[in-house]
Amino acid sequence: MAISDTSPEIEAMQLQIRRAMTGEQRLRIALEMSLFTRELIKAGIRRDHPNWSERQVMIELFRLAFFPDPLPVWVR
Repeated sequence: MAISDTSPEIEAMQLQIRRAMTGEQRLRIALEMSLFTRELIKAGIRRDHPNWSERQVMIELFRLAFFPDPLPVWVR
């Protein structure tokens, strides 16, 4: 059983709302969540590396998303 802090009544309401949404609305919410997550990750990278350029931040973002190891030197 999954741990949740949401009551069954509220879960039922959330499900009803999601079912009433169009595919476009659900896709828009997913996109907004993705963009928000990306900005949070970039903020963390900037916090850890305050002297990095925006290019270096983006390279690290892509590395974290797609590569388990540091990028090759030729990419930097």
